[in-house]
Parts: sequence; structure tokens; C-alpha cells
Amino acid sequence: MYAVIKTGGKQYSVKVGDVVYVEKLNAEDNSEVTFDQVLAVGEGSVKVGAPVVEGASVVAKVVKTGKGKKLNILTYRPKKGSMVRKGHRQPYTKVEITAING
Repeated sequence: MYAVIKTGGKQYSVKVGDVVYVEKLNAEDNSEVTFDQVLAVGEGSVKVGAPVVEGASVVAKVVKTGKGKKLNILTYRPKKGSMVRKGHRQPYTKVEITAING
């Protein structure tokens, strides 16, 4: 069985046992998180929601939270003698899908 969930402005296709990196969630490590915005559920026949499937949910376990690799941003203005270096590390939450209901 698989499901398409929406979290953090993105959509993820998940199955039981998958490990997915999603946008940072307000959850402690080793806790359970329930995703209620399930866009589609399927196992042979597919249920597609408009916009979400009623009564469907996906349960996941938070494995860890952290930050991604550093991105180096360089802003350069030609003929002005100005250059700005910035860095960014996007926070994420690593979750393992434990159950799909619906």
C-alpha cells in the first residue's frame, strides 16, 4: 500500500518502511507524527481525494532532526566593488513511515 502525503508545501509518495526527509516539524525525536493531508491512497485501486481523502492518515516515527548541507550564496555587483557571501543550512526532519490508514 502506498500514499501521497502533503507536508511543508511538498508532496511525498510513501510506503510503509520508507524513510523520508521532510521540512522541519515541531516534534521530538522518537515520537510519532500523524499526517492528515493524504492526497491519494492506493493498493490495486487508487482513492484520490478532492483535495484530501476523507478518513485517511499516515503515521510516522521521527528518527531525527537536523540541518542539511551548507549552501554558499555569492552576491556580486560588477563594477561596484561589492561582494557578499552568505550561507544557508535548511532544517529537516527525518521520519520513518510506520502505518498507512485509509
